Amino acid sequence: MNALKSFANRHASLLSFIAVLVLWEVACRAIPLPVFVLPSPSAIVTSAMEVGGARWLEHLLATLQVAVSGYLVAIAIALPLAIGLTNSALLSRTVMPWLVVVQSTPIVAIAPIIVVTLGAGNLPRIVITTLISFFPLVISTATGLASVPPEMIELSRSLRAPRTREYTQIRLPFAIPYIFSALKVAITLAVIGAVVAEFVAAELGLGYMILFATSSFKVPVAFASLAILVCCSLALYSLIVWLQRRLFPWSLGSSAS
Repeated sequence: MNALKSFANRHASLLSFIAVLVLWEVACRAIPLPVFVLPSPSAIVTSAMEVGGARWLEHLLATLQVAVSGYLVAIAIALPLAIGLTNSALLSRTVMPWLVVVQSTPIVAIAPIIVVTLGAGNLPRIVITTLISFFPLVISTATGLASVPPEMIELSRSLRAPRTREYTQIRLPFAIPYIFSALKVAITLAVIGAVVAEFVAAELGLGYMILFATSSFKVPVAFASLAILVCCSLALYSLIVWLQRRLFPWSLGSSAS
């Protein structure tokens, strides 16, 4: 009994997921809903197998290319910008309102404009992904850089340490937990941004598959695309968690498993 309880506690999330799938399957068999309204999990798996693994891989790689590229561009922009915002009050007062404006603008509304302006190809999709994912990186990194105890900064300056050492040896280590928290949020937003971009203009990708499948009333295929997207987001999120545990285990705190 204790072993069963321990197993249930350890795998509670997996067991709850399986329970939801079973209830979903039973409900779809008990209530004869049309497949284009709510397909059963077995119908979704069957439709996914009919599409073929090679085609799914092609669409997955297209979405991953846009999501990861936009994510890396967001990191390359956000981290130096956060350092600048922390280092200069004038820059913070000048740039921060524009960052809020960009974040407050619905990306779905400006996505068609970006596509028309930048043309076809991956560039507009990468720009859209970057716009969605870079804001939490800037804010969280700047917050972490500013969270250093003032006495440590005063001690560093009293020893006449150069500004580069102040950031590399004091501010950035304090900001690591904040940075990785933002990285975890931003990677899921990058996948969302890639899908939004594919909704606007794409001929390949999981977002395109969802749009094409729903327009053709192939709802099981759309659900299969959605399931692959969720798995992709979880895998990327887990990768960031693994990198934090591998490179900066001390940043996880005593409560980390």
